[in-house]
Amino acid sequence: MKALLLYSTTDGQTRAIASYLASCLKETLPCDVVDLQDAGQLPLAEYGVVVIGASIRYGHFNPALDKFVKQHAEMLNRLPTAFYGVNLTARKPEKRTPQTNPYVRKFLLASPWQPTRSAVFAGALRYPRYRWLDKVMIRFIMKMTGGETDTSKEVEYTDWNDVAAFAQEIARIAGK
Repeated sequence: MKALLLYSTTDGQTRAIASYLASCLKETLPCDVVDLQDAGQLPLAEYGVVVIGASIRYGHFNPALDKFVKQHAEMLNRLPTAFYGVNLTARKPEKRTPQTNPYVRKFLLASPWQPTRSAVFAGALRYPRYRWLDKVMIRFIMKMTGGETDTSKEVEYTDWNDVAAFAQEIARIAGK
């Protein structure tokens, strides 16, 4: 049995989380890690568990997430599955659960897919890597929400212990 770890990322943090999940699972559950953009016709039924991770940019998940979920909802709802959202709002402890994170909560309420497990992880703030407009917009958002505004900094908010714990949940729902 294998796990399929799909991800949608803007700046790479969701891909890093997917890779870390795969490394945590490798002893008990071999994993294929695939960009959601490249997952169109993957044989989902051949996997023992499917995990999808997606990041938020300017309040929205990538439209590829919604498209994939709608296209594969029937199969996803038959398999053990997990979903995790990645966003900077989750840097605040009170916004780190699927019930308290507005983006993940909204997605799960509207989705035809109901994952077996869900999680939220804080992303990373990578000012030096952003294009000029993104840097200005993200700095403005961070200023409004009490976050880091020094554009020379990179701050990783992801709690890797939480990611490792989620990997254990994935192994459990896969029966490993």
